[in-house]
Amino acid sequence: MFRSPLDIELRLDGEDTREMVDIKSLKGRKERIPLYKDGETVKGQVTVRTRDNKKIEHMGIKIQLLGTIETKGDGVQSDEFLSLAHELASPGEMRHQETFPFEFRNVEKPYESYKGINVKLRYYLKVTVSRKSADVIREKELWVYQYQSQEQLERQVVQTTKDKKSAPTSMVKMDVGIENCLHIEFEYSKNRYSLKDVIVGRIYFLLVRLKIKHMELSLIRRETCGASPNQKSESQTIVRFEIMDGAPVRGETIPIRLFLGGFDLTPTYKDVNKKFSTRTFLSLVLIDEDARRYFKQSEIILYREE
Repeated sequence: MFRSPLDIELRLDGEDTREMVDIKSLKGRKERIPLYKDGETVKGQVTVRTRDNKKIEHMGIKIQLLGTIETKGDGVQSDEFLSLAHELASPGEMRHQETFPFEFRNVEKPYESYKGINVKLRYYLKVTVSRKSADVIREKELWVYQYQSQEQLERQVVQTTKDKKSAPTSMVKMDVGIENCLHIEFEYSKNRYSLKDVIVGRIYFLLVRLKIKHMELSLIRRETCGASPNQKSESQTIVRFEIMDGAPVRGETIPIRLFLGGFDLTPTYKDVNKKFSTRTFLSLVLIDEDARRYFKQSEIILYREE
């Protein structure tokens, strides 16, 4: 097995005290990744060590801060939206350990990190020691959050749409109905929530002539990537729970209180770098005694509030 002639260590300033995010790796293990904000400086040190004090010739050492969107299709396609670089060392020889400081000041990070089914938006540092034989490369992942307030979200909606349905509302209603058999109203407080918010609502049974066995409420994330005709869309149920067991009667009301903070949710992304979007839906499902399912979905807008 080929053994690299160099060891590269990449450390960030304040890494031991910085907030970390737990992200599941491909093997299902949790990986702790340092968290950064938009506009925050990224700085640290790169330490390069030679093995057995052997002389190593190189053609330069550089560090890059990269932002990419990787999409699965026919293979994996990667597109860069951020690329910054610093030269750490000119071509030369190395016999002993050397440490190089680096700093990327006030970096604009336009999108939030995301890891989905067919899409991955990632930020990472990449150190390259260029050599005639084979480059030696070391990477380190960063995770980025984009924060918004309710006021910022409302201004953004006003600027980007004239659709009255997107305007702020005090109460949202979702009807589930089958003529002369079933009529249910699901009323909830608003259609925009921070990731730590609470969905508060009520379900009203206005007409019930079906033998309903139980009822479920789900949060579903829908990820869409690519462009027509090769667009891919995948749905993932984030949480599903039963809110009623047994047959309801006309006039009955069921209160709903769903705390979002405990679930693996992501903000709503719309056409990120013209590559992908994610939307979250609130889904109400009724199952009758013959196992038939009646459902209705309504989109909710999610945002990350600091």
